[in-house]
Amino acid sequence: MDSQHSQTTDPKTQEIITRMNRRDHRTEQIIRRILYILEHLIAVLSILALVAALCIEIYQMITTSGYFDDISNYLHNILTIVVGLEFVRMLIDTTPANILEVLTVAITRHVILSHDNPWSNMACIACIAGLFAIRRFLIPRNELKEEMVETE
Repeated sequence: MDSQHSQTTDPKTQEIITRMNRRDHRTEQIIRRILYILEHLIAVLSILALVAALCIEIYQMITTSGYFDDISNYLHNILTIVVGLEFVRMLIDTTPANILEVLTVAITRHVILSHDNPWSNMACIACIAGLFAIRRFLIPRNELKEEMVETE
């Protein structure tokens, strides 16, 4: 049976279907717009929190004597801010490349700061190698910088 014959030819039914499709499309666009605005609001709030954390860290560097005696505390704070900045960048520009970079930075931070278990470090290094392999072999170059979420 031809696809044209399987569709209804009743004009009222066609009008109802067309109206429903338009309404569904408008609803989808509204929801996408709300999510877009919320993502950017979260990004702005995160940036404010990260700037405040960086200011506190700089203030402590200047005012605390012997601040750099415990370098692991400094690295923990600074690398947490870096991971936060990468996360904000991912929120604003959701591309496969940015997502992979956030994961790579977060895992690298864990490797640098944790000295408890060599097997955990090896697993993290394997994860980083896996992320590089994903980037190299599974994501085409032309898609690395393409926005993953459409905001019409």
